[in-house]
Amino acid sequence: MFGFLKKDQAAEADAAAPKPSWTERLKAGLARTRATLNTPLGELFSRARIDEELLEELESTLLMADCGVEATQWLLDQLRARVKQEKIESPTALRTALIELMTQLLAPLEQPLDLSHPTQSQRPFIIMIAGVNGAGKTTSIGKLAKQFQKEGHGVLLAAGDTFRAAAREQLAEWGRRNDVTVVAQESGDPAAVVFDAISAARARGIDVMLADTAGRLPTQLHLMEEIAKVRRVIQKAEPSGPHEVLLVLDANIGQNAIQQVKAFDKAIAVTGLIVTKLDGTAKGGVLAAIARQCPKPVRYIGIGEGIDDLQPFKAREFVEALFGQ
Repeated sequence: MFGFLKKDQAAEADAAAPKPSWTERLKAGLARTRATLNTPLGELFSRARIDEELLEELESTLLMADCGVEATQWLLDQLRARVKQEKIESPTALRTALIELMTQLLAPLEQPLDLSHPTQSQRPFIIMIAGVNGAGKTTSIGKLAKQFQKEGHGVLLAAGDTFRAAAREQLAEWGRRNDVTVVAQESGDPAAVVFDAISAARARGIDVMLADTAGRLPTQLHLMEEIAKVRRVIQKAEPSGPHEVLLVLDANIGQNAIQQVKAFDKAIAVTGLIVTKLDGTAKGGVLAAIARQCPKPVRYIGIGEGIDDLQPFKAREFVEALFGQ
């Protein structure tokens, strides 16, 4: 009996305990990347002076965090210029300058998703979701659907991944759990499923339609052509659509993300990115590489499995969590 009391009391204490804020969760999620950066940076920035050796070691550290060659070169060039112009002498001041420059580099990627621009006659707002298998597409769709619902939008999901039964089932489960309609077929043409979903969304007066697509590698040209067909069919059903084409990227893949952005952009004109699994990688610097090599708005970043662990990207917040400020 007393054991049960203790369990009940523990459960109540857990329920009463304040949930960590998004900033705290983001900082915890970026712990691996921060360790990659801050352990060597702490040693570098504790030195007595700034010299070429320090800058070369800083270059290696940024590359290890997957910032990429172009972003790393840009950051170092800018740092060298600041050291001269502002007569920076202390490594601590250099660290501050690095944080400011990283924020400046990532700031153009901070463009939140805007659901307001199609006119009422062009509704629903059609979001096409793409990416390779395992990147977190279906999970991201479920999280977005929940967030849009919280904002008061009617949502409908299109199970456009007709190849993978598990994807349809996963989407259907999200739909059941959140009371969201899911349009699906057991087999057949993904473009036809999405076309039917647009008709259903219009008939029901739905605000936002999220269309899943089958995961594919950029090297699978016939499958990339198929996803391009889905986009063309959306445009036939609604000439102003798709209103957003989101590419889901797994942060663990590092520099391969660049190739994925370029290939999918060529096939379906990507308008924004969702970067997932930042909590499982030491390669969070990949956003810097994206900013320099293939800049696309980062609409959302993901740092966990929870419904609230997918949030709009904010450059300053991200950099502060990255460097432990």
